[in-house]
Amino acid sequence: MHQIKIKIKRDGIALPKYETNNASGMDLQADLSSEIILRPGERALIPTGIHIELPEGLEAQVRARSGLAIKHGIGLINGIGTIDSDYRGEIKVPIINWGNEDFTIQNGDRIAQLVICKYERINWIPVEDLSETKRGTGGFGHTGK
Repeated sequence: MHQIKIKIKRDGIALPKYETNNASGMDLQADLSSEIILRPGERALIPTGIHIELPEGLEAQVRARSGLAIKHGIGLINGIGTIDSDYRGEIKVPIINWGNEDFTIQNGDRIAQLVICKYERINWIPVEDLSETKRGTGGFGHTGK
């Protein structure tokens, strides 16, 4: 598999890593001086202690960890966070506790995933009409249950 080299600066925390051979996401760890307790409905911006330098044409996506979501109701406030190639600040994870119980985050806890993706830039072509399709303008739920 082709591997892209990406510069990373870290503040003492372990490098993000793939946990299995075919994983698309690397786990991000909390870089905390003291634990954080998230009560139900609370949110917090969790530092990771890492900064990255992505080549143009790549983005990093911060995604929730499915185990935290199903077991504890922990997710990301914005669903998926995008890190653009020109951002050099620390990666921080906007977490929310959608669960029913307090959730404690400690230094080194795996709190999210980081997925590196290619993207394309586009140029809009203003037109009066779009081509016809079978679906047409059918939106949410248009195909039934």
